[in-house]
Amino acid sequence: MTSQTPTPRTDYGHDLQFGTFHTPTNQQPQQAVTLAQLSEAAGLDLVTFQDHPYQPGFLDTWTLLSYVAARTERVHLAPNVANLPLRQPAVLARSAASLDLLSNGRVELGLGTGAFWDAMVAMGADRLTPGESVRALQEAIAVIRSIWAAGDTSVLRVDGEFHHVVGAKRGPAPAHDMGIWLGAYKPRMLRVTGRLADGWLPSEGYLKSDDDLRVGNEIIDEAADGAGRDPRDVRRLLNISPPRGGTDAWVERLAELALGHGIGTFILAADDPNAIQVFGQEVAPAVRELVAAERQSADTQVSPAVTPGAAPESDADGQIVTTTEPGGPAPAAQAQYDRLGVHPTPDDGTRLGDSMPWDESTRPRRAESGPEVTYTARGAQMGKHLIDVHDMLRDELAQVRSIIDQVKASTLDVGSARSSLNEMTMKQNNWTLGAYCSRYCTTVTSHHSLEDTSVFPHLRSVEKELTPVLDRLEQEHIVIHDVIESVDRALVQFVSTPDDFTALDDAVNALSDTLLSHLSYEEDQLVEPLARVGFYRGQA
Repeated sequence: MTSQTPTPRTDYGHDLQFGTFHTPTNQQPQQAVTLAQLSEAAGLDLVTFQDHPYQPGFLDTWTLLSYVAARTERVHLAPNVANLPLRQPAVLARSAASLDLLSNGRVELGLGTGAFWDAMVAMGADRLTPGESVRALQEAIAVIRSIWAAGDTSVLRVDGEFHHVVGAKRGPAPAHDMGIWLGAYKPRMLRVTGRLADGWLPSEGYLKSDDDLRVGNEIIDEAADGAGRDPRDVRRLLNISPPRGGTDAWVERLAELALGHGIGTFILAADDPNAIQVFGQEVAPAVRELVAAERQSADTQVSPAVTPGAAPESDADGQIVTTTEPGGPAPAAQAQYDRLGVHPTPDDGTRLGDSMPWDESTRPRRAESGPEVTYTARGAQMGKHLIDVHDMLRDELAQVRSIIDQVKASTLDVGSARSSLNEMTMKQNNWTLGAYCSRYCTTVTSHHSLEDTSVFPHLRSVEKELTPVLDRLEQEHIVIHDVIESVDRALVQFVSTPDDFTALDDAVNALSDTLLSHLSYEEDQLVEPLARVGFYRGQA
C-alpha cells in the first residue's frame, strides 16, 4: 500500500440486502426453483445460483435463471458468479439485458474468471494464466457495458487481447442500472473491482479471517479513489454459510460485518428450507433493526443525495430541475422511526414538471406515537415491507424512463414500449387501495394469515384516526392511475409526431413527480402504524 492509501471505511451506509445462494442440481430439477420461490416468500431480496457450465450434474445457470424469473415476482436474480471463460461477453451482455427486460429489472450480473481450468479447457475454453484472466475480465466488462449502451451511436470497438468486438450493434439496454459484481480475492482483481465494478462478491469460506475483508476493502477503496469514483459506489456482498450458534449469535455476527467491514448484502449458501425461512423471517429483520440502531447512535446515516432548498440544477438532458420543501417526517415523527429502526424514504423535493395535480400542503397527517410505544422485530419487518414494495415501484419508474429513452433513440418500437408498460405492476393493479401491498405481503409473510382482508382496510378498521390519511391516499391513487394512462397516450401520440418529444417527456416527468411524492407521503404516514398494528388480531 502506498502513503496515499485512504483511511479505511468501515460502514458504507448501504441499505442491507439479504439473499440465497443455491446449488443448481439437475437430479431434482424443480428443487432449485422451489428454493428460489421459498426465498422470495421468506422476504429475501436476492436469489443466486452457481455457474459451472462444465458440471454435468448441474442445470445450465442461465436457463435456470430465466425459468426462475418467470416463476417469481419480486426477488432479484444473479449468477454467483458467471463463468467468463465459457460465457462469451457480448452474448452474455445480451442474455443478461434480455432477462432484465423480461423480469422488469430484476437481474444483476456476477462475474468471475473461473477456477477449474482443466474442466473449462475440456469444454472449449482457452487456458489463461492468472494475469491473463484478469486482463480478459477487464476487456469483458468493457464489451458488456458497450453492448448495454444502446443509446450510443458511435462504433462499438473493443479490440482487446482476448475479446474482439468491433462494429457490433449495441443493445438492448437493461431495464434498470444492472450491477456488475466481481468474485475477487487477489490484489489485481480487487483493484479491477474498485475501478470498474459495482460490487465485490467474495465467499466467506475462501477468506482466512475478517482481516481479508479489511485489506480487500482498502485495496478496492484506493483503486476507486484513483479512478475518481466514490468507494461507496461499490457494494460489498458476502456469501455466507449457516452459523453453528443460535439466531442471536448469527444476528450479532452479521451486524458486526455490516458495521465493521461494510458488508451490505449477505447471501446465504444453503439449500435447507428451514435455514432459508429463519434467515428471511428472523435473522434479516433483526440485523436490519440492530444496524439501523447502531447507525443512528453513531450518527452515520447517509444524507439525501439532493439538498432541499438548493439552487436549481440541470438534469442529464439540460432540463431545469426545481425543488420544493420536502415532505419527510417532522422531528417528532423522526424520533418514532429512530425507535422503530425503519426509516421512510424522504421526499427530497425534486420536481421535474411545472405543476402538481394536487396541493401537497393540504395532505392530512396522523399523530406521531410517543416514546412509550415500542415495536417488535416482526412489526418492524411489516413496516419495512411497505418500503420494499415502494422500492419496486421506484425501480419500475426507472424502467419507464429507460423504455422512453429507447423509444426516443429508435431502439424500441412504440408497440413494444406500450406492452412493457402494461406488464408493470404499477399499471396492472389500477392503484386499488392496498391491492398491491396485500398481494406482496401475502407472499413475503407466509407465516401470517392475511385471510380475505388486505392490510389497508385493516388499518382503517383499527386505526380510526388514519381515515383522513387513507382517504387522501385513495384520491392520489386515482390521480396516479390517470397519470400512468397519460404516458400510454403520449406513446400513441408519438407515432404521428416522432420528432416531437414534448408530450412524452411531460407525461413521464409528471409520473415521476406524482409517484415519488406519493410514495414518500404514504411511507411517512403508514410505516409506523403498520409496524404497530399491522398484524391481525389473534396473531402473535
